[in-house]
Amino acid sequence: MNPIEIINKYYTPGSQLWNLLTQHSRSVAEKALRCAEHNHCNVDKNFVYEAAMLHDIGIFRCNAPSIFCNGTLPYICHGIEGRKILDAENLPMHALVCERHTGAGLTAAEIARQNLPLPHRDMIPLSTEERLICYADKFFSKSKHPLREKSLQKVIREMSRFGKDSLTRFLKLHLEFGE
Repeated sequence: MNPIEIINKYYTPGSQLWNLLTQHSRSVAEKALRCAEHNHCNVDKNFVYEAAMLHDIGIFRCNAPSIFCNGTLPYICHGIEGRKILDAENLPMHALVCERHTGAGLTAAEIARQNLPLPHRDMIPLSTEERLICYADKFFSKSKHPLREKSLQKVIREMSRFGKDSLTRFLKLHLEFGE
């Protein structure tokens, strides 16, 4: 399976959004694979690459003009939208990565407490591959300096804004995958 072929079905190759998505996704894929190698993780490296390339496929359905997304949904919905797309492409394991990578994962309780426009179910990365991609994603922004990797300290500061539970989940990912 070639993830670029799937991306090209939903994005115009060469457009600003396509460029941003593919650059971000490549950065996340490379970081995930480096972390897997560094930590001697027993993962399916082809799956990690493919799923990392596709983890943000749902962003075009969201309203985030600063990153060229002109959809109608809140940005927080990009993961569940990506899941819908990849389920329709018959890629159910890749689809779970989409749904579970937001933040350091989200619990049903957090979704309800924050009144997020998401289904009330746990969306926590479970498999090693899901956790690895979720972790690597936190180090790259799509809005500011998309090719520059953030420092661990910056990621921790950003994650702390989402509450103690989210930060704790991220720190556990760091213990598992940090370089």
